[in-house]
This record gives sequence, structure tokens and C-alpha cells, in this order.
Amino acid sequence: MKIGIVGDYNPEYLSQLATDNALIHSSKKLGISIEQEWIPTTTIFEQIDTIKETYQGFWIAPGSPNSIDGVLSIIEFSRENNVPLLGTCGGFQYIIMEYARNKLMLKEAGHEERDPHSAQLVISKLTCSLVGQIGEVIIKKPSRMFEIYQETNVIEQFRCNYGLSPEYESQIHEGGLKIVGTDSMGNPRIIELPEHNFFIGTLFVPQLKSTSETPHCIVDTFIGSVINLV
Repeated sequence: MKIGIVGDYNPEYLSQLATDNALIHSSKKLGISIEQEWIPTTTIFEQIDTIKETYQGFWIAPGSPNSIDGVLSIIEFSRENNVPLLGTCGGFQYIIMEYARNKLMLKEAGHEERDPHSAQLVISKLTCSLVGQIGEVIIKKPSRMFEIYQETNVIEQFRCNYGLSPEYESQIHEGGLKIVGTDSMGNPRIIELPEHNFFIGTLFVPQLKSTSETPHCIVDTFIGSVINLV
């Protein structure tokens, strides 16, 4: 079983290093042998057919990718073909962008960090930076995420400066990409497609909490969803 980690790897970036480690922690807990490989974003279009055939699940990694379009193409493929996909931090943001562009037909949907003059900034700078913050996330019921946590209040670590723009929250949620986790003020922190095998984005970085003794439940479930498709 192969999982593709979509992003441009930097071993000095803590969140990316934690992504590798979290997959190892959960696979050992589950007694499952997996292969994980980073997919550089600039190579995606030239290798897209091979990528689709090679990997049974995708993790859209934290970080600012060299090719946003490459990342969005993997998200679209996963969404349309029921392929398990997890996006964390930046991955959360690009899941929203893909859905806005290709499902809600907001063709100019953009990201303020990369395209501040976009006519449709679905991803905007947060009022308060969450880099290095630890905060409460409130899980809505019913949701896949509640099934995973079995709790309505959890504490997670954040590394993000950007999130879903308040202007587009209702459109995204009512359009089918459900906001199922928020902070105490109601700001979006988790999104999911309820009808999908596994299609979840978190603005927080669950892999930062994962250890060999206590793997993260989201990563456990992600791997389990991939296994069920093999």
C-alpha cells in the first residue's frame, strides 16, 4: 500500500517531518506495512497517470507548494474518485480552493498569500496568527470527525496564518464541503465531505501531537480508510 504525501519536502520544516513520523506511528500501531513517498508538486502534471495508479491515498502536506495547480489536481482526482485524502494546515486551505473552483464554479477562487489581488479570496489571512498556538477545537455532531474523536472538545496544535475567508463560509458549507469543527468563536477548523470514503481537512496539524506511544486518531483512520480500498 502506498500513500503519496503531496508537497515540496523540507526536512527542516517541523510539520513536514512530523507528517512522515505520524504515518510511521499509526502504521505500527495498526500492524500495517505502508510505503510513503513525497510527491514534488512541480512533477505532478508530467506524472499524473502514474501517480493515480501508484497511490491508494494522499496527504496534502503543510507548507507552501511550488505548484498550487499540481496540488489542486490531486485533490480533484481524490474527491471525484473516492480516494482517501487528508489535508492539514496548508492542505486544509487547498482543499477549499479546489472545491470552490471545481465544484462551486468560483473559477477565480484564490489564496491571499499567493494571489492577494484575486477577485474571489476564499483563503484569507487570519485575524490572529495561529503559528505555534495550541487551541480548543469544537467538533460538531453528527460528523465523520466526531466518529473519529468520540469527543466534542479537543486540543490541537496550529501552525497557520491563513484560513477560510468568512465571506465564503456559508457558500462552502451549504455547497457540500461541511464545516464540522470550529474554535470557540465559531471559526472553521475542520472540513469534510460526508459522502466520501475519507476526505478531511484540518487547519490544525494533528501530526504534531502524534507519538509512537499515542498515534493520532485522525491518521489512524486515514490509513484505515486507505486499507479498505486496497
